[in-house]
Amino acid sequence: MILKQRTKPLPLKKLDAAIPRLSPQFPGLPKMKEDAKMQQQGYSGEIKVDYFLDNLAPMYTILQDIYLHENSKNFQIDSIVIANYSIAVVDTKHYKGTITFNTTLKQLTRSDGQIESGFEYPVTQIKNQTFHLQNWLNQRHLGHIPINCFVAIADPSTVIQAEGNQEEVGNYVAHAAEIPQRIMNADWQFGQKGATTLSDYQVGRTILGECGEFDMNLFKRYNMRPTDILPGVICPECGWRGMQRVHSGWCCRKCKCYSKDAHLTALNDYLLLVKRTITNTECMWFLGLKSRHAASRILKNSPLIYYPKNRSWRRR
Repeated sequence: MILKQRTKPLPLKKLDAAIPRLSPQFPGLPKMKEDAKMQQQGYSGEIKVDYFLDNLAPMYTILQDIYLHENSKNFQIDSIVIANYSIAVVDTKHYKGTITFNTTLKQLTRSDGQIESGFEYPVTQIKNQTFHLQNWLNQRHLGHIPINCFVAIADPSTVIQAEGNQEEVGNYVAHAAEIPQRIMNADWQFGQKGATTLSDYQVGRTILGECGEFDMNLFKRYNMRPTDILPGVICPECGWRGMQRVHSGWCCRKCKCYSKDAHLTALNDYLLLVKRTITNTECMWFLGLKSRHAASRILKNSPLIYYPKNRSWRRR
């Protein structure tokens, strides 16, 4: 079963919410757009790999996007598959073109036919993730569980090359479609060697019980201030910021689009970017409302919960 389902990463949610609410002259905007594009590409690659790993769900326990704390350090794992006798750690890489693993220099290079770029060595990355997970399991008296690790290449058209020890690269790296079979083969071999049968669901629950969510402080990273976040309801059709409230909905002055619930995205943006709570007055300002009663009705009809002590609204 899939015990933890992948969702859109919180840093990417924040970037997607912030970028349309910044002035075009904001100095950090180009970098934010570039980072959002890279994070979206990584997320899309993880979804592609999930498509194949999900085939193991009837047999094994799967956790996606794991974030744990070990010895004062945090570590993140794209996917964990808990099989009958072992655990498989899977790291996703979404590269286009040709990638070359240099086993001597421990470096990855990618070529798209015009530009060659260097990246951190994925095999070293996955070994470090496995090391942290092994220590984490040891501290919870689960150190007897063997761990395999794999680097899944999300795009089937990506050409994989190796300079140096090709067998070393082949032991860890494969296209996503091949990873499930590798996991099953490795687990079967541990069973043949007499490994203890796992209660995969219980091990999964133990990991899930301490799993957090990776976050990023946009204001610190991009030198933003809260006042840089511009208010207004954004049109779902053309992206214009500043839809007007009309009877039972919102109207875009630019493209004349009508929406009943465009304000829900704006409320979500506020809670993501500004504060975790919102008051009636703050709602009026951020949605561009002139009436406190209108703000009150919107908040009451939203999925948010009212907390009388602070006279504010927040998510469930």
